[in-house]
Amino acid sequence: MTIDNSNDGFVVFDHVQKSYDGETLVVKDLNLSIGKGEFLTMLGPSGSGKTTCLMMLAGFETATHGEILLGGKPINDIPPHKRGIGMVFQNYALFPHMTVGENLSFPLEVRGISKSEREAKVQRALEMVQMGDFITRRPAQLSGGQQQRIALARALVFEPGLVLMDEPLGALDKQLREQMQFEITRLAHELGITTVYVTHDQTEALTMSDRVAVFDDGRIQQLAPPAVLYEEPENSFVAQFIGENNTLVGEVVEMKEDCCVVRLEDGEVFDAKPVNVHKVGDKTKVSIRPERVEYNKDRIPEGAHTLQAEVLEFIYMGDIFRTRLRVAGKDDFIVKTRNAPDQVRLKPGEKIEIGWLPRDCRALDA
Repeated sequence: MTIDNSNDGFVVFDHVQKSYDGETLVVKDLNLSIGKGEFLTMLGPSGSGKTTCLMMLAGFETATHGEILLGGKPINDIPPHKRGIGMVFQNYALFPHMTVGENLSFPLEVRGISKSEREAKVQRALEMVQMGDFITRRPAQLSGGQQQRIALARALVFEPGLVLMDEPLGALDKQLREQMQFEITRLAHELGITTVYVTHDQTEALTMSDRVAVFDDGRIQQLAPPAVLYEEPENSFVAQFIGENNTLVGEVVEMKEDCCVVRLEDGEVFDAKPVNVHKVGDKTKVSIRPERVEYNKDRIPEGAHTLQAEVLEFIYMGDIFRTRLRVAGKDDFIVKTRNAPDQVRLKPGEKIEIGWLPRDCRALDA
């Protein structure tokens, strides 16, 4: 797996490991460098190690091995409140007995900032999240979305160089979540704040991040900008976890200069881009994105590999049609096509031909 860490390393994990019981590693030899002003998302399923990494960076967990650096200085032995890091949690963590203004003023008070300067900073932070009129309200008088904006303002009020966010939008409804995704990304980039964001929501990760670190089993499986992750997954886990993906199981029967030939279990043979297969006889899962497959005959590109398929479902989804097909003996092959006037409408039971280009087909690990 290739990890591009070519940046100035404002946050650095250097051979960091974490075990809770002295035997099982939940984070395994993590090496990660995050640039100043970068928005990096740690993405992965539950138990993959992403939240543990965030908690070690915050100081709420201690690394079993290795070193964490912030601005070039080791912080392993520095307590959380002295790291100067802003935090935003899913449950907001606002003090219920305090007003909005008092909640924001608290982290400034503990830093010994004068009353007049506190008031100015609180007002500025509230204006940033468009909540200036709510300074005298208490958390119980706010909606979930408003509370999350206040939690964000509190994390920014003391102007930290680094903000950590742990599933901050998980409790919000879809529309509000999408609105807050835009707000958080805009603020982070406008203020030049380094942001480390933890989520299991792949859409959130793809839309918000400069780079995404995909975690599984305590390791980074791939670290890349969102478009690279989606278009060029380096292994089967990333291909399956990021976006929707079609998988066909086969074996490499020929290695060419820039492609390999794969034979499926039903005998079908076609070219694919070899990603982590190396020799004839290697088992492989071939990855093809649903939007890269075409079934309109006049749209199947020249040089495409074609296969016979049977329509199982044809679903209208507004902007797209989602078609489930039986392909090479599998009943879960998906094709997504744009809703256009000339797009063919299909019926269950129809036999059709589908096609895709070899460059859109990646031979991954089995």
